Amino acid sequence: MSATRVVVVGGGLAGIAAALDLADAGAEVTLVEVRPRLGGAAYSVSREGLEMDNGQHVFLRCCDSYRALLERLGSSALVSVQPRLRIPVLRPGHEPCVLRRGDLRPPLHLAGALARYRHLTLRERLVAARAALALMRLSPDRAHALEGLTLGQWLARHGQGQKAIASLWDLIALPTLNLPAREASLELGAFVFQTGLLQSAGAGDIGFHEHTLADTLGRPAERTLADAGVRVLLGWRARGLARGAGGFEVLGGGGEGEEGDGLSAEAVVVALPHERAAGLLEPLLGARVRAWRGLGSSPIVNLHVVYDRRVLDEPFAAGVRTPLQYVFDRSRAGGAPAGHQYLAVSLSGAAREMKMSVDELRELYVPALRALLPRAREACLELLLVTREHAATFRAAPGSNSLRPRPGLATPGLALAGAWTATRWPATLESAVMSGHAAARALIAELEGRPAEPAAALAGG
Repeated sequence: MSATRVVVVGGGLAGIAAALDLADAGAEVTLVEVRPRLGGAAYSVSREGLEMDNGQHVFLRCCDSYRALLERLGSSALVSVQPRLRIPVLRPGHEPCVLRRGDLRPPLHLAGALARYRHLTLRERLVAARAALALMRLSPDRAHALEGLTLGQWLARHGQGQKAIASLWDLIALPTLNLPAREASLELGAFVFQTGLLQSAGAGDIGFHEHTLADTLGRPAERTLADAGVRVLLGWRARGLARGAGGFEVLGGGGEGEEGDGLSAEAVVVALPHERAAGLLEPLLGARVRAWRGLGSSPIVNLHVVYDRRVLDEPFAAGVRTPLQYVFDRSRAGGAPAGHQYLAVSLSGAAREMKMSVDELRELYVPALRALLPRAREACLELLLVTREHAATFRAAPGSNSLRPRPGLATPGLALAGAWTATRWPATLESAVMSGHAAARALIAELEGRPAEPAAALAGG
């Protein structure tokens, strides 16, 4: 496919992965991105002397596609993966608990962690173990057939009360599905627990970005794309897509040094969030894309707090029986002043918090931090900032998988990518990268005249 012109619309991880694969195959690739930076939903901002990520984007050892992209970007040294899964779990007024996996085969690798988990009674731990075994045995076909249920409803059928769900199951459901178990898709929830915790002992070991997302993803992606021969146009808005002579016209503009009203290409990859993709493609593909809007969105809110001393010794911790979900020490990455500690408080499925003012968030969460972290009671809170992503992910509710198109060809010459497409994963870093690879494979096969993977079902997962 030498010299074939391809435009990739969207500079998030899906677009980056697709552009690199297409360039490797010999295409002449232009990537356009409306923002002044690459990285899509994973980015950093500078405020009040802090370098802040918009969210705490952790990953798992089993996220092979994302970790391979980090290798390609030269960023592997900027992340770390736990030697074994270890989640410190804090509860106000109680000694900390640690959920730590062992080395036995699943599900026995989690037996010790559950047996020692004092935030549940002994009986609750035994019932939770039975529920975990049932979830491990739940086939994908059966999970799909039960997709009208939420993960929380299925867990309740297996003896899990509200306390157990909030104190155990939501520790995984909230950060991966961006919804609590009571609202989340059973099918997606079962996939997450099976893939990350129940099929391989080390799959769920958590990976962290030790540096900012800009340093780990955005800037390295610019360099790597340039080295691969990809032309990158930042600040370039795609306003429309139409068929043209020999391919497509991507209508838009705004990139530095660019003139005219668009770009011509023989093929296009649309790697945009689902609402933007639907708006761009509906004139070309018709009413079939309207189902994508039914995916909705789920927000994430992050609080960025700086104390005048250390109040948390762990690199991160989860909270139970508290409005706090996860707290991360970002002092080194964020450039906190010497002797100070910068904590990022990550709130997933944060529909309530999206509506709250900064003062309201302060009134709720500063006392919660003092209750959870005893040393915070004596410390001086020097700074509190808030970042909000109102449409951080699609809403991973029951039925959402049926609305997700498969990544790949939507129509001849046009491929879809994005964390929202049907990769089986929820909207994660891994899903984004997988979708980009799938879109590129489909286009390469088509342009080279080889049999392609099955065409995308625009309203089917």
